[in-house]
Amino acid sequence: MFATQPFPIYSPHSPPFQTRPLPTDLPKPVTDFFSLILGNQIPIINSAIISGRGSIRFMGVTFAARWRFTHQAGRAYHHYIEATVLGQPLLKVNEYFLDGHSRLEMPFGVVEHEPKVDMAANLGMWGESIWLPSILLTDPRIRWEAIDDDHALLTVPYNDATDSFTATFDPQTGLLSQLEAMRYREANSTEKTGWRNEVLDWQYFQGIRLPRSAAVHWLDEATPWFTLTVEEVVYNVDVDAYIHAKGA
Repeated sequence: MFATQPFPIYSPHSPPFQTRPLPTDLPKPVTDFFSLILGNQIPIINSAIISGRGSIRFMGVTFAARWRFTHQAGRAYHHYIEATVLGQPLLKVNEYFLDGHSRLEMPFGVVEHEPKVDMAANLGMWGESIWLPSILLTDPRIRWEAIDDDHALLTVPYNDATDSFTATFDPQTGLLSQLEAMRYREANSTEKTGWRNEVLDWQYFQGIRLPRSAAVHWLDEATPWFTLTVEEVVYNVDVDAYIHAKGA
């Protein structure tokens, strides 16, 4: 299925979860969704390491990829991505979002100290929080507002302001089908572009029903630029040093 080998397993198990009751003041599609994936007791998630494989497009060329994302829930992340040819790494990317600022290290340069990139990285972090789903309930800065039976507005923090996604829920299954936002693509972008994280299927990891496959899509392009299939999820391990590391 994949043209590259996965990263070595980080850890086969997460520590036991502490839990709290599912909130009772959510819009109906949001309540239904979280009840489906978490039940009526939601796990407390402080960190996550998510690993998998897929494909990524750089400069119009699509490569097989393997990736590992490290999150301090709702605060920071490190992305490590390898674009591969014949199973061997060709391009390596280390992207950090720490203390509200992004640093993107790529073979052809470094991007940092760019406010629009910082704002985009913050949205990316919250978009990836579908793999840390209970943070979207336990973080006091998060707000859910009803739109209709199948949609809700998700408001997330950004420094002293906020940003937002439109969440779409499948009317047949009740599961989240996509998160959409307006997001800056480049440091010099004059306007935001529609951006979507689309869930393709679901699987249980560490006892939580999570997206197994997803597609990340700029909405002015015909196809997703990044597809991800999750193979390992580890929660609530110490990532304070690991989130600053290079590589996997």
